[in-house]
Amino acid sequence: MHRGHIELLKYCKSLGYVIVGLNSDQSVKKLKGETRPINSEFKRKETLEQLGFIDDVVIFDGDTPIDEIVKIRPDIIVKGGDYTVETTVGNELAKVVIFPTIEGHSTTETIEKMKQ
Repeated sequence: MHRGHIELLKYCKSLGYVIVGLNSDQSVKKLKGETRPINSEFKRKETLEQLGFIDDVVIFDGDTPIDEIVKIRPDIIVKGGDYTVETTVGNELAKVVIFPTIEGHSTTETIEKMKQ
């Protein structure tokens, strides 16, 4: 978790009740490769819950959280600036808000710096 994630999540709280959809370890590995995730889903969930501005964390196994979105029926889905409304899963089910990317803060960039 980096500053960009924190700023996005604080923004979410300004909009109301916050439920974070968290990729399971299996899902992250499938999407990001065998070296990910860095921390287990349980550690990531615990970290999110300790922030104090997240109301619930839902871990999902699929490539996308569409099943959870259908079940929860949120009013708003917030995604980072590397997404668009059209590429956001569930955009037909809820209003989508795109939070701008904070430059220089990405997990991939951090891992690359560590390799050097």
